[in-house]
Amino acid sequence: MAVNTLKVDSRLQLVFSTGTDEDGNMILKRKSFNNIKTDATDEQLHEVSVALSPLQQHILVDIARDDRSVLTES
Repeated sequence: MAVNTLKVDSRLQLVFSTGTDEDGNMILKRKSFNNIKTDATDEQLHEVSVALSPLQQHILVDIARDDRSVLTES
């Protein structure tokens, strides 16, 4: 049985360090951008993330892409 995959949604998530807690663990804050074009490349999303980073108050520590796909039988 062959299965087709169709990307239906993409989200870009930026993770920032906002400091440390009393135990010295990093405190993280996430910013999500929904409804990203599903055909946007990883390189494009990385470039945008790096360009947005200097405009933020906190230090960018991680960039993530979440894709949601629908699987159907062909």
